[in-house]
Amino acid sequence: MSAMAEPAFIQQQYAFAAHIRDPRHNAAPAGIEDRRMGIYRELFFNNVEGFLASSFPVLRKLMDDHSWHALARDFFAGHRCHSPLFLDIPREFLDYLDEERDEQGTDLPFMRELAHYEWVELALSVAENDQGAPVAVEGDLLAGPPLLSPLAWPLAYQYPVHRISPDFQPREPDPQPTYLLVYRDTRDEVGFIELNPVSARLFSLLQEQPGHSGRAQLQQIAAELRHPDPELVIQSGHAILDEWRRLDIVRGISPNSPEK
Repeated sequence: MSAMAEPAFIQQQYAFAAHIRDPRHNAAPAGIEDRRMGIYRELFFNNVEGFLASSFPVLRKLMDDHSWHALARDFFAGHRCHSPLFLDIPREFLDYLDEERDEQGTDLPFMRELAHYEWVELALSVAENDQGAPVAVEGDLLAGPPLLSPLAWPLAYQYPVHRISPDFQPREPDPQPTYLLVYRDTRDEVGFIELNPVSARLFSLLQEQPGHSGRAQLQQIAAELRHPDPELVIQSGHAILDEWRRLDIVRGISPNSPEK
């Protein structure tokens, strides 16, 4: 059915919504007092803008009022959300930044990465806690295969997003990636830790080779590094695994998996 064939009340609704989203380019429906329309214009935009500000507090703090409201207005006017849930607005905002935002001269160079970093905390806080099969929580993390929590997510950025603040705003990406690990513990508290290239590689191997023992994973890393003392790598890696278990990043070991 074409737009011209839509019933009048539906056309009125479309006109109402278009004006609310982008009043500069869409006239208000005929016959409605502008004072009344102004209430809706402010109410809808302020709700979305306020939710964005609370979801991305660091990004909001770094932007002046004019730039921030222009960004929020552009998202509100042009992005078509695929979810009716308010909680999904931050994810939609990331999609807007990645796929639709025409880069402005005033945009912060790290804006997209910082927004993603801030979104992760919200996303993980509401993620389903499906822990899967039982594990031996106190098992030997070298002898058996360490099992990662599904609530531990690795991140990699060009900018050190975890350190960005009003007093630290890098203009260029770092020569080396910033590796972070975000996790939710058994108390449902979200935390972040910074990884170095070795611990990031260990986490990656635990994801890729879940049936391999901790010792086998660390031996592989020692071989990749061509380290002259593989046992030193294993001892250091064991300490990392123990710390990850304390933080609920590693759940324990699978009691039924043979060592590889």
